[in-house]
Amino acid sequence: MSRSRKKAPVTAITTSTSEKEEKRDANRKLRRVTREKVKKGEEDLPGIREVSDVWDFSKDGKSRTSDPKYLRK
Repeated sequence: MSRSRKKAPVTAITTSTSEKEEKRDANRKLRRVTREKVKKGEEDLPGIREVSDVWDFSKDGKSRTSDPKYLRK
């Protein structure tokens, strides 16, 4: 364990705290489109990426924090 070190925490780039509601809306939209296609008898169902765009969500990704207060053990 002498070589262990604390990893820097991963945080969001923007000030948004959560994408929970955006993910919920995207999954609802996917289920609605899938239900409609099943009722019509279509066989090719959409994926989550075809229905919603993750670039429209409030966060712009994640990064590791290099703040020294998080790197102490």
